[in-house]
Amino acid sequence: MANKGPAYGMSRDVQSKIEKKYDDELEDRLVEWIVAQCGAAVGRPERGRLGFQVWLKNGIVLSRLVNSLYPDGSKPVKIPDAPPTMVFKQMEQIAQFLKAAENYGVTKTDMFQTVDLFEAKDMAAVQRTLMALGSLAVTKNDGNYHGDPNWFMKKAQEHKREFTESQLKEGKNIIGLQMGTNKGASQAGMSYGRPRQIIS
Repeated sequence: MANKGPAYGMSRDVQSKIEKKYDDELEDRLVEWIVAQCGAAVGRPERGRLGFQVWLKNGIVLSRLVNSLYPDGSKPVKIPDAPPTMVFKQMEQIAQFLKAAENYGVTKTDMFQTVDLFEAKDMAAVQRTLMALGSLAVTKNDGNYHGDPNWFMKKAQEHKREFTESQLKEGKNIIGLQMGTNKGASQAGMSYGRPRQIIS
């Protein structure tokens, strides 16, 4: 990772807008969930955006989090015995978390990029990904979620309806209101002013 100097002009404006999206209250909720989900062994970060970034940066906490959402025996991310110290190994660990989260059901639009976390470019995107993961875990309700279910919104679920053949035939006899109607007002008897006078 190259050292970056200070940003100026438009770059600074864009970065400050991104940083304003970061939510400190959401950070507290996410930390509580991760600790409840993974156990006290993961520790706690220092408060603030940079403390949260440093806590998640090597990918180990994220990998433990996604593994805890799967039943025993089917853990998607391999966690090394010692936390990785080399940059590319840490980024690889984050990428494995992202792939496992996508396989769990998090949509691509809710995913952060590896550099968003590793270089603290967009920590709000990291929060969005963790919120989406938590919402999916609460929605699945398969016994692998730990923590307060009220921390996350449940996702909308499909409610499939089955109709009998006779119900489908009855529906063909009804004209839906969105089709319009030929009853009621018409233009019969309406006049739009005097007709045009042609003088020769």
